[in-house]
Amino acid sequence: MQCRIGDLRYKEVINVNTGLRLGFVSDGIFDAVTGQMKALVVPGQYKVLGLFGRGDDFIIPWDAIRRIGDDIILVEEDRVETREKKARARWADTQTRKQ
Repeated sequence: MQCRIGDLRYKEVINVNTGLRLGFVSDGIFDAVTGQMKALVVPGQYKVLGLFGRGDDFIIPWDAIRRIGDDIILVEEDRVETREKKARARWADTQTRKQ
């Protein structure tokens, strides 16, 4: 099966453990040196009819992806992080380095 990067935008991401739909892929994170794809980004769900913005984006590491099918991507959610969770971890890491 061949798949272009642009084709990933039309695939829905589903958690294999709970069956929960996370949404559609909106972006990818690449390593510029090696050219490898590191993660997929799925935007968070809308809050209150879309009037109050979105929730945090999901960042799905490439090794958390179990299968890429014709129209869905199956992932293990326990490996999925949100941008906020990742930022907090980075902040905590910098605080421990200062001490």
